[in-house]
This record gives sequence, C-alpha cells and structure tokens, in this order.
Amino acid sequence: MRAPILGFTLALTLTASAYQKSPAPTAIVDAGAKRTPMSKYIYGQFIEHLGRCIYGGIWAEMLEDRKFFFPVAEGESPWTIIGQPRSVAMNTAKPFVGAHAPEIDLAGTGGPSGLGQAGLALLPNTRYTGRIVIAGDGAAGPIDVSLVWGAGASDRQTVTLKSFDDRYRTFPIAFTAGAATQDGRLEITSRGKGTFRVGTVSLMPANNVEGFRPDVLALLRELNAPVYRWPGGNFVSGYNWRDGLGNPDRRPPRKNPAWKGVEHNDVGIHEFMALCRLIGTEPYIAVNSGLGDAGAAADEVEYVNGGASTPMGRLRAQNGRAEPFMCRWWSIGNEMYGDWQIGHMPLADFVKKHATFAAAMRAKDPAIELIGVGKVGAWDEAMLAGNAANMSLISEHFYVQEAPGLAAHVAQVPREIRRIAEAHRRYRQTIPELAGKDIRVALDEWNYWYGPHLYGELGTRYFLKDALGIAAGIHEYARQSDIVFMANYAQTVNVIGAIKTTKTAAAFDTTGLVLKLYRAHFGQIPVAVGGAPEPLDVAAAWREDGTALTLSIVNPTGDTQGLALQMTGAVFAPTAMLRRISGTDPQAFNEPGKPPAVTIQEIANVSVGDRITLPPMSVSLFELRVR
Repeated sequence: MRAPILGFTLALTLTASAYQKSPAPTAIVDAGAKRTPMSKYIYGQFIEHLGRCIYGGIWAEMLEDRKFFFPVAEGESPWTIIGQPRSVAMNTAKPFVGAHAPEIDLAGTGGPSGLGQAGLALLPNTRYTGRIVIAGDGAAGPIDVSLVWGAGASDRQTVTLKSFDDRYRTFPIAFTAGAATQDGRLEITSRGKGTFRVGTVSLMPANNVEGFRPDVLALLRELNAPVYRWPGGNFVSGYNWRDGLGNPDRRPPRKNPAWKGVEHNDVGIHEFMALCRLIGTEPYIAVNSGLGDAGAAADEVEYVNGGASTPMGRLRAQNGRAEPFMCRWWSIGNEMYGDWQIGHMPLADFVKKHATFAAAMRAKDPAIELIGVGKVGAWDEAMLAGNAANMSLISEHFYVQEAPGLAAHVAQVPREIRRIAEAHRRYRQTIPELAGKDIRVALDEWNYWYGPHLYGELGTRYFLKDALGIAAGIHEYARQSDIVFMANYAQTVNVIGAIKTTKTAAAFDTTGLVLKLYRAHFGQIPVAVGGAPEPLDVAAAWREDGTALTLSIVNPTGDTQGLALQMTGAVFAPTAMLRRISGTDPQAFNEPGKPPAVTIQEIANVSVGDRITLPPMSVSLFELRVR
C-alpha cells in the first residue's frame, strides 16, 4: 500500500504547482540611459540573381529565355514550334546574341510556321509593348507577331513585319489584351517561303518603369530600405560584371553560375543604379573574389565611380551615363570560407587576396568603404588580424530554420545576432590589430530559411510566427547597436523574400510588414530596458529629434500577457499611438492578389499606464510623446 500513497502525494504536489502563477513580466524603461544610436543601415536589403528575385520579381520582362539560351523546344526551353517540327533549327553561324539563333525554314511547310511561348499572364484592356530582332530573306515575309488571349479567331492582336533583310533589325511591337488569362501566348509566324532568324524578343506591360514592375517598386518605396546589396550572394563569385553592360539585347545569356536557370544579363550595373534611384536607396556592390581578380574589381570601381576621363568612365559614358554613380559601399566577395563557394580557397590565401583587392580598389577610389568576408571563429580572427587596415566593416551571415514551439522559433533570430555581436566584442579585446579601430559588423544576410519553394527557386512563404522573430531581431540590433552597423535582410522579392509576387500581383509577406513598420516608426537611439520581461521581448528607443520614445513589445506566446511597466528618465503623455501586427494563427500568411491575413493596425490614443496588456502572437509598437 505504501507505493500508491507516495504516488498520490507526488501527483497532488505536481497538480498544485501547475496552478501556481508565474511571476508577471516586468519592464523598467530608463529613458535617460541612452545607448549607441542605431545605424539606419540596420534596415538594409539584399537582392541576388537567383530564382524569381529579379527576373520574375522586380524586373517586368514577361518572356522566359528571350535570348534563346536553350535550343527551341528542347530541354528547359519555354519556346515551342508552330507548324512542322523540322521547320526550326538553331543557327550557330549567324547568332544575334549568345551561341545560336532559331532559324525558321518555311519551304514546303504548307501553313504558318514559327515559334510560340505560352503561360503569359494578361489583364484585360492592358497594353503590352516590346521589341523583336529579326533577320531573313525577302521571301520569308510577311512575319506576324501576335499576342493571343483565347481560342477564338478574334482573341488575338497582330503586328505584321513586311520589310526586313539578312541583317538583324529591331522592330517595336505593341498590343492591347482583350481579356484576362493566365495562359496567353506570343506567336512569331510566317506563311512565306524563305527563311528568317529571330535574334531576341522582349515583352513587358507598358506601364513598366525603366524596365521595373510598378507594383513592386511601390512596395519597395514603402519598405524604404536605406541600402541594397547586389548582385550576390553565391552568384557573384562566378559573375562577370561586364556581361551586364551595353545594349541589353546584345548582352550574352549565361547559365547561372551558382544557382539554377539562366542569367539573362538584362539587369546589370546601370539597371541596378536605376532601381536605387527609383526607390531612393544607396547601392552596395559585391565584387567577384571567387573566379574574379583584383584588376576586374578595380575596373568595376572605376566604371561605377570614376570620372568620364578615366578609361572605365569613358566606357560608362559610351553606355549612356557620363556622371559617376558614386557607390560608397563595396564588399570583397561572399562567403569565401565555404566549400560551396565558387573559387573557395584556404583562409591564409584569402587573407592575402582581400588585401590585394583592397589596394587595387582603393587606388581607383580611396573614398570607398570596404566590407570584408567574415565568419565567427578562426576565419574572423585571421581576417581581422591580417586586414584591419583594409576594411571598414566585416560581414556576417546567418539563417535559421523552423523550430518546434512558437517562443523557441522566435528566439532563434535574436540569439544568433547576440552570438555574433558577443564574438566581435571578444575580438576587440584579444586581437591587437584592432586597437584604436572600430570595425563593426555588416550582417548582410539574415533571415529564416525553411519550407517549400512556392515562389520559384528558394521562394519560401513566411508566416506570422516568422514576423515575430524578425521583430525580435530588430530589438536585438537595438541592443547591439555598438557592434552591428549594417544588416541586409535576405532577400527582398520572392527568394526567401519580404515581398512576394505572382505574374500580375505583389504583396508584403509577413516579415516585410515588420521591416516596413520598424523602419518607419521605431526610434533611432536605444535606451536601457531592465526588469524581467520574459517571455516578452521589450525594446525602446528615442526618435532622433527627442519628441517621442518608441516602446516595442513582442509577445511570442499563444496567450494574452500582462506587462508591468515602469518608465523613468522622462515624463510622457498618458496616451500613445499604437501600431500592431497580431493574429490568432501562427501560420497566418499573406498571398499576392488576395486580401491580406496579416496587416499593420493603427490605434490612436491608447492609454499607457503601469500595466499593458499584449494580445497573443503580437508585435506592439507604442509611440509615446514627451509631455
């Protein structure tokens, strides 16, 4: 009988302890204890030539493989043959761009023959414009270029090319779609008797802005990121920046050196700089330190920043830009510590390579700010000891995956930021070459990365629980503002992105809403937060003008939480503006073209006393005005 009595007693003890309430979260905000101001560059972004980030995301081009990297109707080619299969061959003797051009032989075909591409998303009464490069003999004409939106004879609009010769010539094309479809087609056909070649084709909605999608540009402006890192990422270690210069139709298509698919080279330096101008941000360029050499990197600096009298400046002027672009931020390579990186080499060799690049690049423009490749541990230690004089910042990257439990999932992001910052504090104490220097961290890739690819290669979806983690990450950046100077959310559109697109719609993902909210409304001068706020994450920061303190609280639990709040160091008005992201489902997500499930709510004149109630799964940002 003894064992059951002991078991019953233990059960009573456990049951009683389960009903004991945990101490309520408390936060003591000392508004007078100001810390190192947060750099605006914490809110940076990153775009890479990968998946649907640029092509199929930011860039407005509707056609796939518009320069015919793949032989028509073979392998990954999106083009099909109209008419007899034998009528189309790839001409390698007279390509317009790349290795070959499709040549259509009309002899004996007995009907219209040519090329087509389906899967185009069209909207009714919408204008589409572009161009086609054609060469051929007179007997091949006339050539019809048609936009098709249905099966009926009238469900198309055609541009007819009547005059052409054996030299490649560019012809404008324009259409207005008569109906909506997700399977529109572009057809290039002829009923003639000769042969003709198609050099390249382009089709965009007519409302494109210098080649970019206006709906995506609008969201990028709302995001208001101060700096964009480009063009990679792993991509940059195999990229020749000269491929992106000159006439876009003459730029060679290449196999993406690091990822799947084709690099069309439609977006190069000039287009990237145009994007930065259109959305009001600064450029940050990574140079190729994988397969690239210091001379190519130096030439790139001169091309971007050099005067029109320099060799590369003259080339830039010939390509349409006389004035220098003046890019301040440059990184020497990407993740060169990893064996997955093109051109990966031993640490000692890369320490020397960085120094060589830095000298060559600064010789072209001494004012540039250089960012070195970093990774916590032996790599950081060697890079900082060997190149403290050759960099302004050192990069770090981290990605986290899905973790079981909401609070644990959220906590991963601030924990990684804290780990990196603490390592760099140690380096300042243990690496003699850092004495008198302030080499801070550029966390130029950071994010969650998990889940199926719903938006192209690496096009993962983000949920409310991920938004909570990104908000907690920004709180940690505020706490580590003396160490972390720049952060670039990776990436911006579709590819593990803050914005998601379909072919005709774009929307903020949940993480993008957080970045937009904090960039617009969180303060710049962090203050000390004490007490015991767990499981809540609490951060506070003054606006630069001192008119308001922003208090931000992440509740990473499924329960309503009460926070006992003590404010010292200033006197505030009794009510505040509240901006909040919240929900009841941690898996809630936004989808382009549909009403958003996760939004930013604004509530004016919210009472803020010594106790605040926080809803489950929420980010609450209070703007407290000084009284």
